Amino acid sequence: QVQLVESGGGFVQPGGSLRLSCAASGSIASINAMGWYRQAPGKERELVARIPTGDSINYADSVKGRFTISRDNAKNTVYLQMDSLKPEDTAIYYCNAYIRTPYVVYFTNYWGKGTLVTVSS
Repeated sequence: QVQLVESGGGFVQPGGSLRLSCAASGSIASINAMGWYRQAPGKERELVARIPTGDSINYADSVKGRFTISRDNAKNTVYLQMDSLKPEDTAIYYCNAYIRTPYVVYFTNYWGKGTLVTVSS
């Protein structure tokens, strides 16, 4: 069974920084794209950043230049460095990954349970 566990959320003042981590564990053969999504109160879940196995990283326009996504393939972990945080970044942040388990040829989309980020003065 595969699990994604996020950590690093919390409360921060505007202009501050936080670093989110998400570790994938369980029976994993390979991981394709990994990413972060967020859902603010009363809004739909939206893509924040996505990092595939190649070089093409995607960011939402609202976080470009402030957030940086990275991954450590040896640790099956994806990170989100969030700088210059704004109140509008307040949301639950969810980790997402396409993972292939042993003995199958397809990738399955997995989600973490989310970690709350609150930006407020």
